[in-house]
Amino acid sequence: MTAAALKVADAHADAAAADAARDARAEAIKQAAAEAKTKKTSGKKAPKRASDGWDRFLVDIWITDLNFTEFGIYKRTRNRAKSRQFTSDMDIFGEIIENGERTGLFGYREELWKKAQGMDKRLVFKLFTPNLGWRATMDLMIGRSLQQTLGARGLPVMTYSINTDDDNYIIYLERSANKWPFMPEHFSFFIIDSKGNPEFYRLKRAFINLGGDYSLINQQGEVVGYLDGKVFSIGGKWKGQIRQGADKRLMTVMKLFGSMMVFNGDCRRHMKRLYKGVMGGKVKPQLDRQEADLYMNPRRVR
Repeated sequence: MTAAALKVADAHADAAAADAARDARAEAIKQAAAEAKTKKTSGKKAPKRASDGWDRFLVDIWITDLNFTEFGIYKRTRNRAKSRQFTSDMDIFGEIIENGERTGLFGYREELWKKAQGMDKRLVFKLFTPNLGWRATMDLMIGRSLQQTLGARGLPVMTYSINTDDDNYIIYLERSANKWPFMPEHFSFFIIDSKGNPEFYRLKRAFINLGGDYSLINQQGEVVGYLDGKVFSIGGKWKGQIRQGADKRLMTVMKLFGSMMVFNGDCRRHMKRLYKGVMGGKVKPQLDRQEADLYMNPRRVR
């Protein structure tokens, strides 16, 4: 293929990616407006916020796939019609509860995680509104995770990219390679504010931990949020709380992180297997096109 043809192909790919992102954002705005109109006409009062300075939520993992979202004749087809982000292999497996009301649903692409193998096996989470309007996507970045795992000499280091409906920046959530055996793990990320300045955060797992408890710590070392896993639960439950007035993207990150907890151990084992496979020459490194696009140079010649 000639250089001119390559430039044309890149231009088409960039245009397609931009159109997809623009469509997803427009769809989310339209869905939010429709939901706001529904709430206004329904006569229901908005739930009251807690008066103790904390916003709370509950991540509730369902026990079975027999749920109201997917069970029924042509239910999956109708769900796909509601949102382009609801793919044919999307499995809704839990909900977000705030102030006693369902405010969100979350699912993952089942075929990519359960049926794919090697470098093709990826974890893709998506957060929806109760009416299946898209709100955020969380992807396990295989290339970046494998790079970090190789650099840590086999210690699984996962990197997740988070794309929300109201942000122009991608948030990268990453497990720390500074991890000693039997010591708590840490995750870190940063959010760019309205002035273009980064705000750094760290999720620290509790030392005495049975249900998956984490503290959210800001760049000044202050605890601004918690994630408390319930010890005795069949599906899985995580109670979260965050300081009122905080950036709402923090709440989105905490919700996605809580829903990801049921896969945390599997993700570590997956990266460990990939590390051994690449080191032993049994796995050929390759990247999914959607992930490869996230690594493209924004200043490349087009």
